[in-house]
Amino acid sequence: MAKASDVKSGNILRFNGELVSVEEFIHRTPGNLRAFYQAKMRNIKTGKLVEYRFRVDEAVDIARVETSDYQYLYDDAEFFVVMDNETYEQFNIPKSLFGNSARFLKEGMSVIVAFESDEPIMGSTPKSVELEITYTEPAVKGDTSTNALKLATVETGVEIRVPLFINVGDKVKIDTATGDYVERVK
Repeated sequence: MAKASDVKSGNILRFNGELVSVEEFIHRTPGNLRAFYQAKMRNIKTGKLVEYRFRVDEAVDIARVETSDYQYLYDDAEFFVVMDNETYEQFNIPKSLFGNSARFLKEGMSVIVAFESDEPIMGSTPKSVELEITYTEPAVKGDTSTNALKLATVETGVEIRVPLFINVGDKVKIDTATGDYVERVK
């Protein structure tokens, strides 16, 4: 067990039986009162934000979390199968850990997975991915005076909005967090 003074932003704590990620951890000394730590923590499973005040000498349980790069292999119903690049061991990771950005995963991409006691607790995709356009309507000539967008389907089957000059076969860079078009890749 560690003391509250040992906690830093980014740590994973076991708090009230749940795993939480510390987003903000501030030391406060209000006037002539006792000092304390004000923490903002996000529940890893539910995503719910929790605020709590720790006494300076309060015991906390800092979870031992191992984060590593893995290669995404394929989609298996409710799981993504990933492979450790060093040991070639394969793991089934629940899709829910990757959130909405999982729809842009392509076989062979590198992902980051965090494990706590052999249980996957977090998964993240790259910030942006480069995917090929498989279908889009041709642009109408002369319709380029505004920032007009059209729908396009990328190779993972997701529809995104792209500028009119994008054609079938073009590679585009996509922000995985928002699903927005970033730029055309040459």
